[in-house]
Amino acid sequence: MLDSAEKQPNAGSGQQRAAGYMPGFGNDFETESLPGALPKGQNSPQKCNYGLYAEQLSGSPFTAPRGTNERSWLYRIRPSVRHTGRFRKTDYPHWKTAPHTPEHSLALGQLRWSPLPAPSESLNFLQGIRTMTTAGDALTQAGMAAHAYAFTVDMVDDYFFNADGELLIVPETGAIQVFTELGRMDVEPSEICLVPRGMMFKVVRLGEEKVWRGYICENYGAKFTLPDRGPIGANCLANPRDFKTPVASYEDKETPCRVHVKWCGSFHTVEIGHSPLDVVAWHGNYAPYKYDLKTFSPVGAILFDHPDPSIFTVLTAPSGEEGTANVDFVIFPPRWLVAEHTFRPPWYHRNIMSEFMGLIYGRYDAKEEGFVPGGMSLHNMMLAHGPDFTGFDKASNGELKPVKLDDTMAFMFETRFPQQLTKFAAELETLQDDYMDCWSGLERKFDGTPGIK
Repeated sequence: MLDSAEKQPNAGSGQQRAAGYMPGFGNDFETESLPGALPKGQNSPQKCNYGLYAEQLSGSPFTAPRGTNERSWLYRIRPSVRHTGRFRKTDYPHWKTAPHTPEHSLALGQLRWSPLPAPSESLNFLQGIRTMTTAGDALTQAGMAAHAYAFTVDMVDDYFFNADGELLIVPETGAIQVFTELGRMDVEPSEICLVPRGMMFKVVRLGEEKVWRGYICENYGAKFTLPDRGPIGANCLANPRDFKTPVASYEDKETPCRVHVKWCGSFHTVEIGHSPLDVVAWHGNYAPYKYDLKTFSPVGAILFDHPDPSIFTVLTAPSGEEGTANVDFVIFPPRWLVAEHTFRPPWYHRNIMSEFMGLIYGRYDAKEEGFVPGGMSLHNMMLAHGPDFTGFDKASNGELKPVKLDDTMAFMFETRFPQQLTKFAAELETLQDDYMDCWSGLERKFDGTPGIK
């Protein structure tokens, strides 16, 4: 057990913070904020220490196979039934859920956006979420949604849980603290964090920025897990030891608070008189985690050609069809390019999968211009895409010496389902109407003379 006795009361807030994280992916963890808060040898004693309540949070059916069975036992100040009450319907009009009927007239095409504009009003994390695409059907627990967020104030007395799916949060500008029922995660740009389905949390700002901005993948389907490495073997890509789960930390606050819930695409709010982040100890394997993308160990070609981009998969959410993901989270990190007599950027491509991309920092090697940090692109199922003309020309004619791509971090939410564009995304002022022009210079070069390249 990790002894979490190093707690730091925050004056006036009733918060207890335990320092540190526990390493590993999918482990069975145990942690306590007060000594003796975690029962020994059983889950549900007749009376818990400190007057706590024992409660189980299940992320899978009880009868799921051991390898996919997820649950955690929580020891909390109040049971979760006291964190609910008489709900009232609320509305977050910019957060859409699949299936949704497109409410715009934008025709099919390859699309790209510059970053979200800074909010003109005070918005917290929850209020600042804007859905760009949806795919699949949340009611059948298949598919995903891609969101962008931009916010300027903290969630002080507001808390949220999402019954429709887990949330993979990818900051681009501004570090954030994600305070969940099971502990706190400080997450910087180039790091990601995951909040499991149904887990309460709030988000506050860290550091000094004008706006805190990033991306979210809402995964309706099977939970994200590490991809099988196949012939790569036991090491590289995202290694389990680099995933960090927070130790127990609780907020003992007796002031008016609000819990917001997303359930089957609708939103509901309940007023309560205390913080719901009151878990003093817990054990289990249904837990939040964070991951530093800079610890990803890429593999690639060391002679000629290059493998499929699936070698850059950090996390995958499987579907019912083997080898076909509900969602893949893929990154394009710093790496060496050394392949001989090879076109090194991503090749031109049409794909049964649909790709939503974002750029955290630097430059993406397939796009010389127009794709900037905070920006987004969408290449839907079977729509052709690939390097822009400038990138093609540079890669086709440059000297093939070893080159390091440095100071870059792009990512992709890739799904087996077509991604439906929202009205917000179709009408967003940062939509680049001239995106298609980046390929206009790719003119006919064919010469039927034998031996001509």
